[in-house]
Amino acid sequence: MTTLSISITAKQEAFIAAYIKAGNANNKVEVVHKALDHFAEDEAVNAVLQAESELGEGKVLYGDLRELAKKIK
Repeated sequence: MTTLSISITAKQEAFIAAYIKAGNANNKVEVVHKALDHFAEDEAVNAVLQAESELGEGKVLYGDLRELAKKIK
């Protein structure tokens, strides 16, 4: 596992603290892990929605659905 040091805004720090206080995560690392997982899921969903949109426009789709499924997991 890699350690990453980043700067965050006061607003982001307050959100993290409130998220932990509400019992949604045990610590800051867990909050960031959850956020990145949600971001990856959103990106995968957006890719599917974009593909559906292009299909509706008659565009040909290229890609590997197995790779997309890996991003959703």
